[in-house]
Amino acid sequence: MDQTKRQPRKTGWRFVFLALVLAIAVSGLVRALWLDVYFIPSASMEPVLEGGDRILVSRTDFRSEPVRRGDIVVFDGRGTFAPLNSGKGPLADGASAITQWLGLTGSDTTYVKRIIGLPGDTVVCCDADGKITVNGQPLDEPYIFPGDAPSTGKFSAEVPDGRLWLLGDHRSLSADSRSLLGAPGGGMVPVDRVIGRPVQIIWPLDRFAEVPRPPAAGPLTENGQ
Repeated sequence: MDQTKRQPRKTGWRFVFLALVLAIAVSGLVRALWLDVYFIPSASMEPVLEGGDRILVSRTDFRSEPVRRGDIVVFDGRGTFAPLNSGKGPLADGASAITQWLGLTGSDTTYVKRIIGLPGDTVVCCDADGKITVNGQPLDEPYIFPGDAPSTGKFSAEVPDGRLWLLGDHRSLSADSRSLLGAPGGGMVPVDRVIGRPVQIIWPLDRFAEVPRPPAAGPLTENGQ
């Protein structure tokens, strides 16, 4: 009689365990193929993204349409932004991996920045009006943090084929492609290291909002056409 009474309880626990495993597997599949969650650890992308934000990142947007100038992207910075010896990535520490997977902490190899230069572009700071130019044409950058200059340091960079030049929106607080000129990779991130595009702020709830994508624009050329 005692064995008969205990059987349903064992079956119930097995069901809960299998349901949990299935839920984790489905979540992992969704996050690997379609949507993922990332934690914003710093103020480098203010005002659009603030430190502490959790964002939903689409892994599929750039499969049907290529990246374009002005896009905010989440990318793997190993070998460019992150130290070259960080090859173990976020899985190097088990507890850290779990909190990163849950979107509770950031990764030391994953970054969020805005594309300023595409393959073949020449990015220069700055013109007589203090604006960054791409292929000789000044950029209109309404997304820059209020009070910040486009850049306080001068630079000139030619973006190689298959690479991207990336800057943060809060320029005075952002370590980005400007900081890595002369470093391995020169701060130029391979296009194939782009993970996806932030599409939604999901936490905190008072900041729940869509992350806008800039409208498509024609190429910036030397003659402006």
